[in-house]
Amino acid sequence: MALPMRRYSDPVHGIIMLERGDSADGLLIALIDTPEMQRLRRIRQLGLAYVAFQGAEHSRFAHSLGVMHVMTLALDALRRSGVALDAETRLQARAAALLHDLGHGPFSHVMEKVLGQRHEDWTASILRAPETDAHAVLAAHDPALPEKLAMLMTGQFQPRFVAQLVSSQLDCDRFDYLLRDSLMTGVSYGRYDLPWILNALAVDPASGCLITRARGALAVEEYLFARYHMFRRVYFHHALRAAENMLVAMFRRAVALAAAGTLSFRLPDSAMDKLLTARPLTPPEYLSLDDADVIFYIKQWQREPDSTLSDLARRFLARRLFKSLDVSDLSPDQIASLREAISDTLAARGFNPESYLLEDNAEDVPYFGPYAPDAPNRRIVVEDGRTGPRLREISEVSAAVAGLRPYRLHRLCFPEEARAVAQRTIQRLAPA
Repeated sequence: MALPMRRYSDPVHGIIMLERGDSADGLLIALIDTPEMQRLRRIRQLGLAYVAFQGAEHSRFAHSLGVMHVMTLALDALRRSGVALDAETRLQARAAALLHDLGHGPFSHVMEKVLGQRHEDWTASILRAPETDAHAVLAAHDPALPEKLAMLMTGQFQPRFVAQLVSSQLDCDRFDYLLRDSLMTGVSYGRYDLPWILNALAVDPASGCLITRARGALAVEEYLFARYHMFRRVYFHHALRAAENMLVAMFRRAVALAAAGTLSFRLPDSAMDKLLTARPLTPPEYLSLDDADVIFYIKQWQREPDSTLSDLARRFLARRLFKSLDVSDLSPDQIASLREAISDTLAARGFNPESYLLEDNAEDVPYFGPYAPDAPNRRIVVEDGRTGPRLREISEVSAAVAGLRPYRLHRLCFPEEARAVAQRTIQRLAPA
């Protein structure tokens, strides 16, 4: 006899429950059981963060369930505050929260640098592709539902506050990943008072946008600082970023060898081979790739005749990561001098600087930065408790948020063999 409830024991939210007999929950359960969702169990939420934080083994699947759960809590909180929402729109919001990461490639954001494509675009393609089970489940409920969810995830949806709960500066995705990543990496920076923020959510009748009651302003402030410090401490960790850059360098080298016809290990017509030869992937081919495929190829590349690719693969698997040198405070001329000294040293030792001297900049991190209200959809609006019900952008209310400044990240990554010359060059360039 089937159990009436589907239960997931979650390290962040406790027990997440779905009722099999409920039509909305039944659809979510069917979506969870699709191959596309189950694939997310094989993709790490934080990509290569495990090289720096040994507990960071959690998956995109666990995160997706968490986002769905937080969306349910947020919608329940808004309903208690008097916000009306029909059952179908509520279902669409919960389904979008669950499926928002379907398009992530192996090691999450890392492969976006290799592919030059956004995971959001792949998510939309997967939802729209008739050959995917996720599309079939959605279309069986409502033939228009796959397109509605694709539009919802890009913000093109009404009511506006539902789209904001899916993607904005104050969305259910961020609500979950900060708490989850903080817990699994063993740091405390990502903790904040989620229940109090949810308790303070409301909708502005004039604009239809999400706002926060005055009582939630301090909790939102805490949330923004949690996100800022998680980037500083976890997402920008020097070992994690070095591993990411090494992985990208490996793939770029493999792509160059494949183009030249000198890549030894090939599986013709496989999804990975198409990726390496810049051939377009269909949604099913893209969905066949996960973290295990990348590791499998790296293990094979250890035996490549090309010394650069084989050496990078061995270093990566043995965790002999490149060293990182912060050059954020150096002038362009100083950085150029430093690059020249390191390049000469690498070349003298037989290393190709193109693959062994890597740039690390913050600009390639999705969603990075402290809170920046530079566009209407990037503003967090709160009630100003000092002046009654007046709505204000949060940096106008919080001096702490107003004081947040972008974090500059500019590093050079290179093998241990060049560290001594890099340190000597830095000392020479330093002002007397």
